[in-house]
Amino acid sequence: MDEKENQGLKLLRKGQKGIVHAIFSRTGLIFVLLLINFGLLFSAFYWFSGMLPHFYGIAILFIIGVVIYLLNSTMDSSVKNTWLILIMLMPILGGLLLLYTRKEIGHRAVKERLNQLIKETKTSITQKEETMKALHEESPEVAALAGYISRTGCFPVYNNTEVTYFPMGEDKFTRMLVELEKAERFIFLEYFIIDEGFMWGKILEILAKKAKEGVEVRVMYDGTCEFALLPHNYPKKLSELGIQCKMFSPISPFVSTHYNYRDHRKILVIDGHTAFTGGVNLSDEYINRVQRFGHWKDTAVMLKGEAAKSFTLMFLQMWNIDVKKPEFGDYLQDVNVSQTSPKGYVIPYGDCPLDNDKVGERVYMDILNRSGKYVHIMTPYLILDTELEAALKFAAERGVDVKLILPGIPDKKIPYALAKTHYASLLDSGVKIYEYTPGFVHAKVFVSDDSKAVVGTINMDYRSLYHHFECAAFLYKTSCISVIENDFQKTLSKCREVTRESVKKEKITTKLLGSVMKVIAPLL
Repeated sequence: MDEKENQGLKLLRKGQKGIVHAIFSRTGLIFVLLLINFGLLFSAFYWFSGMLPHFYGIAILFIIGVVIYLLNSTMDSSVKNTWLILIMLMPILGGLLLLYTRKEIGHRAVKERLNQLIKETKTSITQKEETMKALHEESPEVAALAGYISRTGCFPVYNNTEVTYFPMGEDKFTRMLVELEKAERFIFLEYFIIDEGFMWGKILEILAKKAKEGVEVRVMYDGTCEFALLPHNYPKKLSELGIQCKMFSPISPFVSTHYNYRDHRKILVIDGHTAFTGGVNLSDEYINRVQRFGHWKDTAVMLKGEAAKSFTLMFLQMWNIDVKKPEFGDYLQDVNVSQTSPKGYVIPYGDCPLDNDKVGERVYMDILNRSGKYVHIMTPYLILDTELEAALKFAAERGVDVKLILPGIPDKKIPYALAKTHYASLLDSGVKIYEYTPGFVHAKVFVSDDSKAVVGTINMDYRSLYHHFECAAFLYKTSCISVIENDFQKTLSKCREVTRESVKKEKITTKLLGSVMKVIAPLL
C-alpha cells in the first residue's frame, strides 16, 4: 500500500470514528430523542387534537413527578439542572431517557461483576502499618485522604517507590522501550488508544520478541479503537504473535448506557515492579511524530518499586471482568524494591464510574481545599460541575495562587467552547488561566505547595469525573515534585494569559456554542 492509500485509509477511519461517536454518544441519543419528541408532539396535534387537554394534564403530572424525584436525588446540582431542562423540552421522552440511564440498562451485569472483583481483591495488597503510621505522623491530612482512597478499593500507601516524571510523551516513549527490553516475567498494557504507526510499531516489535522469549504479554484497549483505528480482528492478529489481547466493551449495534463507560486508563506494568501512567496513549501524535493540533504537550510518570503492584491489580481487575476463574496472586508477589531509599509517599488509585465514589474529583478537591500557597494545573478540558468550580474559586479567594494551563489549539470544538463558559466566573475569583500557544495540552497534572502532586489520566470534565474508568498516582513529598513544578513554569512561559478583555473579545460563535451546549454538558 502506497503512502496516499495509507493516508486515505486513516482519514476514512477518522471519519468512521466521528460517526460512531455521534451514534453511540449521549449527545447523539439526546438529539435523536428531541427529533422523536417533536415528531410525536406534531402527530398529537394533528391526529388527536380533541384529546389535547387530557394529554397536557398527563404531561404536567408526569413533569411534576420527575421534578420531585430529581430535587430529592443525590445528583450534582448542575446535572439536575440539565435533566430539568430536558424534561421541560421533551416531557415524555426526557423522562424515559432519565429512567433509562438511572436503571443502568445494558451494564448492570458489568457493574455487578466488577464490584465483585473489587470486593474479592480488597485485601490482595496489604497496607504496611508502619508506612501509614509514618504518614500520619508526618501529615494527618494526607493520611486522611489516603484513608478515603483506601475505602474505595485496594489502594495502599507506599513509601519505598522511586518516581520519575516525564514532561513530554517522547520522554516516556524512550524510557518505555528501555524498560520493556528488561521484562522477564510479564508485561501488561491497558490503553484507551492504540494506533498503528511508529510508536506502536516499535513497542509491538519488543512485545512480540518478549513473547517468543516466554514473557507473558497481555494487551487491552478500549473498544472505540475498533471503529476508528484498529481492525476488528486485531486481537486475533496479536495472538498470532503470542500476545494475549482484549478489547474493553467493543461497540455493537445495541444501544446501552454501558457504552458511555469507556476505559480511559493508560497503564503499563512490567514484572510487577515497574509501572507507567499518565496522559500518553500509544499513538504517534502523543510523541509529536505527527502533527495534530500543533505541538502536543503531555506528561507521564514511572513508578519503580512496591507501588507498581497497585497498577498490576487495576489491570487484572479490568482484564478479568469476563473471566470465570480470575487469578491475581502470582502477579502480586512482593518485588525487589529500590536500594536508594527514595523520599516521599505514593498512592496509586483508580476511579470506577459504576460506584458512587467520584475519587478523581474528590482527590482534586482535597488538594484545592487544603492548599496554602499554590495549586498549578494542566488539563485538556474544563467542563466543571458546581462543586469543582466552587473549590477552584474558593482556593483563589483564600489567596492561593491557582493557575490553569489549557490548550491553545483545541482538538474538539464543543469542549473548547464549554471550557470558555467558565472563564469569566473563575477570573472574577482570582483564578489565573493560560492557553498553550504552540498547540494542544493533553497533560492531566495537579501540583501544590511543593509537596503534593497528581499525575494520571483524569481530565477536569464530566466524562473523566463521572463516566470513565480512570487511574492516577498521588504523590506526597517525592523528589520529582520540584521537577513537575519546574515543568509547569516552563510550559507557562509558552502560554498566553486569558484576561477579562480577551474573554469579551472571544468569537460570538464560540460563545454561542458554549452557552447552548452547556445546557446538556453533563450528558455529553
